[in-house]
Amino acid sequence: MNLKINDIIRESLDVKTTVLNDPTLITRVEEIVDLIVARFRAGKHLYFCGNGGSAADAQHLAAEFSGRFYIDREALPSEALHCNTSYLTAVANDYSYDLIYSRLIRGIGKKEDILVGMSTSGNSVNILNAFETAREKGITTIGMTGQGGGKLAALSDHLIDIPSKNTPRIQEAHMLLGHIICQLVEEKYFNA
Repeated sequence: MNLKINDIIRESLDVKTTVLNDPTLITRVEEIVDLIVARFRAGKHLYFCGNGGSAADAQHLAAEFSGRFYIDREALPSEALHCNTSYLTAVANDYSYDLIYSRLIRGIGKKEDILVGMSTSGNSVNILNAFETAREKGITTIGMTGQGGGKLAALSDHLIDIPSKNTPRIQEAHMLLGHIICQLVEEKYFNA
């Protein structure tokens, strides 16, 4: 049994080592940090969406911005779009689950806001629809996916595609890079 545990940990480390050694991906993360800081300074909002475990990760990252990460500071305008269960269940029931995020982005999203979509496959229809709506409204999109980005790659202004096809390893790397983005945005925005 310990060998299985060791193999899983090794696989996680291998994915993170591949990310570490990808200068293009590291540069993309730096660009995303600068983008988020600039948009926060311009009074824009940051939205997150995902499904299942990615929804939990989206909510976690939104909370790091709107709450705090390392610094005791003011809240930043960030939220996860799936947290209003009355809205979510009403739209899913009355219209379609595929429209839960696009309908909300159409209602509250403003030009130059940022929408982060977390989908390990890159093929989640509700996130694809949200990115299409975001594009129509001039909202910048950041896709966080697995290897290749799936259909979300073509709709993402910025793509963080983790070099793996294994869902748990992708999600672990999403949280690693998500936490890095939170930390660096916080430091730059508050000049810490």
